[in-house]
Amino acid sequence: MLMIVVVISLYSFTSQRNANRKIIKTEVVFVGENKLFLKAETVNKLLIEKKEDLKTLNKVGLDLKKLEKSINQQKSVEKANVFVSVNGVLKAIVKQKLPLARVFDETGSFYIDSEGNSMPVSDNYTARVPLLTGELSVLNHTKLAAVLNAIASDDFLKKNIIGIQVLPSGGLLMANRNYDFQIDFGRTINIEKKFKNYKAFFQKAVLDSTLNKYKKINLKFTKQVVCIK
Repeated sequence: MLMIVVVISLYSFTSQRNANRKIIKTEVVFVGENKLFLKAETVNKLLIEKKEDLKTLNKVGLDLKKLEKSINQQKSVEKANVFVSVNGVLKAIVKQKLPLARVFDETGSFYIDSEGNSMPVSDNYTARVPLLTGELSVLNHTKLAAVLNAIASDDFLKKNIIGIQVLPSGGLLMANRNYDFQIDFGRTINIEKKFKNYKAFFQKAVLDSTLNKYKKINLKFTKQVVCIK
């Protein structure tokens, strides 16, 4: 019984001491390899809110869930975690969204992220990603994300594909960086197989010096690549 009382007393003392810990500073840490679309100063302002001096606050006076929610509501943020460290630092761990394509339309410009959703451009950094045009509304955003992720995760495709046009039928036409031919990708099915075929064709055509002869490369058929001169 004495041991139980001692443990409960120590736990209560520790919890109270932790709750009364003063906030000495704020710290923002960005995780992942993305360039900074969101500035640390912007996140800091969300942490501080309208409070002029965090040092006058105790940990118990902070609504960490509310602070976390305000950061997660930023359209460039994929996930944020906010907590107070044992030494009194109010810390935000922030993972940004990954832009995979850029759209220009009558409303302005925005990115498409790795989940196929829109993401705002930033004054802080410009991502080098394919330009996306055409009838975006006819394409399922999950299917679009699958194509964009396949391009972004492959070093060859990431350097090779610079533009994607969405046709009214839902098919895709892609533009190559160094050659004038179009890549008729077709609908967003058999994605991995189509890109595998394209890479195999490209490597062979480079060796044969025939790439400049073609106007369109058709990838609609999974068992063959059809080239139009």
